[in-house]
Amino acid sequence: MNLTDRVAVITGGAGGIGAALGRRFAAEGAAAVVLADLDAGAARAVAEGIGPVAHGVGLDVTDEAQVRALVDETERRYGRIDLFCANAGVATGGGVEAPDADWDRAWRVNVLGHVHSARAALPAMLRRGQGYLLFTCSAAGVLTAVGDAPYTATKHAAVGLAEWLAITYRDAGVRVSALCPQGVDTPMLAGGLAEGHLGARVIAASGAVLTPEQVADATIAGLAEERFLILPHPEVAAYARRRAEDPDGWQAGLRKLVRKLRAADQ
Repeated sequence: MNLTDRVAVITGGAGGIGAALGRRFAAEGAAAVVLADLDAGAARAVAEGIGPVAHGVGLDVTDEAQVRALVDETERRYGRIDLFCANAGVATGGGVEAPDADWDRAWRVNVLGHVHSARAALPAMLRRGQGYLLFTCSAAGVLTAVGDAPYTATKHAAVGLAEWLAITYRDAGVRVSALCPQGVDTPMLAGGLAEGHLGARVIAASGAVLTPEQVADATIAGLAEERFLILPHPEVAAYARRRAEDPDGWQAGLRKLVRKLRAADQ
């Protein structure tokens, strides 16, 4: 997909990867960029910084009615949605012992948020015979997020959902990509590091921490080639191969890294 003259919607668009995608899409010549976020004020501020092609709105992706209303309003205002980026996500920093409320929120944002997006955006895309869904799934969706069980489980589910959609609807003209970055300099990672979450520390120790702008660059390249997996960190593909070839060795390596980080705290 070339972004020139396209209409794009981005959830989680008030900061981090979402805001960087919005800025990059506009720079690529998008006709309209709708930034939707739980923090409506921040989304509007990002949109104002981008310019007249951008529009910021409030959105809770866990509320399907709100997602449908966003899609309906965008299609009414701009005539269509060419690219829907389901980018909103949450981490917990907890293990299996995390409260049910944390598991539920991770499920509702990281998985059902994507389901709601697909349900709302697909009908018009299928009628036109074209459209693109981009899910931000994280490298945790193809590997694991040490220290965050709800994040790992829901991001794996998000990749699985994206693959199902890609298989089901490609012949009808709808393309699907799963964006799977590893460490990115966003409030989510910074907050985890500030609180000493093991998962955030493992991510920071496992490879380069990219800027959101670097992730946006990789996304543009991936969309242009219509790749299913968009991996801004090349090492993620290497890690996935190692895990497939030697899962016991891969897990042993992660356990060794965890022990090293824990020892540094003592």
